[in-house]
Amino acid sequence: MHGPLILSVTRRRLGGMLAAAAAVLLAIAPQAAASQAAASQAAENQAAARAPTWVGAWAASQQIPEPHNTLPPEMLTDATVRQVVQTTQAGPALRVRLSNLFGAAPLTFSSVRVARPVAPGSARIDPGTDRAVTFAGESAVTVPAGAEYVSDPVDLPVAALSNLAVSYHLPRPPEGQTGHPGSRTTTFVARGNRTTATDLPGAGTVVRWHQLSAVDVVAGPGAAAIVTFGDSITDGFGVGPDRNERWPDFLARRLQADPRTRHLSVLNHGIGGNRLLLDGLGPNALARFDRDVLNQTGVRYVIVLEGVNDLGSLTRLGPASPEAQSRLTADMIGVYRQMVARARARGIKAIGATILPFAGSDYYKPPPETEASRQAVNAWIRAPGNFDAVIDFDAVMRDPARPDRLRPELDVGDGLHPSIAGYRAMAEAVPLSLFDR
Repeated sequence: MHGPLILSVTRRRLGGMLAAAAAVLLAIAPQAAASQAAASQAAENQAAARAPTWVGAWAASQQIPEPHNTLPPEMLTDATVRQVVQTTQAGPALRVRLSNLFGAAPLTFSSVRVARPVAPGSARIDPGTDRAVTFAGESAVTVPAGAEYVSDPVDLPVAALSNLAVSYHLPRPPEGQTGHPGSRTTTFVARGNRTTATDLPGAGTVVRWHQLSAVDVVAGPGAAAIVTFGDSITDGFGVGPDRNERWPDFLARRLQADPRTRHLSVLNHGIGGNRLLLDGLGPNALARFDRDVLNQTGVRYVIVLEGVNDLGSLTRLGPASPEAQSRLTADMIGVYRQMVARARARGIKAIGATILPFAGSDYYKPPPETEASRQAVNAWIRAPGNFDAVIDFDAVMRDPARPDRLRPELDVGDGLHPSIAGYRAMAEAVPLSLFDR
């Protein structure tokens, strides 16, 4: 008689116990999940802390070479290209970036290597420093049209202000070359795959870079890059081959000479003839700003020195109307605003540099109206709040007796470009306090 009743009670008790256990598990589960998530996040943080910090040590803006700077296809068929760059930051390892940015078809590099060259202007390398460069562990890589490829890390220590030779072999020439004609550095081109050769006797030489856009290094704490963004004045017009005497080169030497700024590298993104508004020798400045500034490895600062070619081109063929001058000034300022906004959105300090005088230039022959536009643009650059900081190159470089012209002792002789002494003066005019941590 009591059997069914006892069984019912037992079932109720068991059900209660199971419900209680489930409640306990439900209470514990969020805590366990939270604990697991915290442990996972801690592991990710530890992995991030162990991961190397990379910073750009050298870079060059990529463009379509002009016809006279384009190599014949047969010269790049089954060819070894050995190029030399100067790194502006030290590190225990490096990686390189190959570019097919303006190519119309995929481009295959069958072998890529790096080494230390023995002397400026020489194809000879130190064989003890020769290292293979790989991409996902492979020695060959095919870069799609319009793309760039970053290599695996290469275990080769790099010193600041030292030269690095990058050699690659092309089985077939690119369909649409990509490069930087204003290298002011000798490049060697030899037949066959000779990337491991200690020297390249009989190689052809050109003074330009091809299909190579950057070198990064593993950096120390707080390391960062400064991008110098501009035209031929930044690219180094007038500098002899293999001398590294552009104003960004002198700035890099100043930074490395001061322990407080030795953690900073300089990436030269100048293009000869570049303009803010229109394409010319290379894409216009705003079109390339994201690639050449925002997407550079470890960038924290940008110095913008652009605009002289916009001002000069307006009146190169004759006087411009007051309305055209006013429109140009407003449009130039509009581009500056865009650059500053984009840089600030990425946490990059935007430093404006005033436009140098150029009234003595036979290239542009600027009328008084152009000088008025230059003064108006420079006034906007100097005004507080428009840029995050200002370098007044105009004040340093202008002739006190004729302020619309370069100082004679700082003029290369064309009224437009600084001499080597002028480039050194520009670098000396950059307050290093702009780069305080």
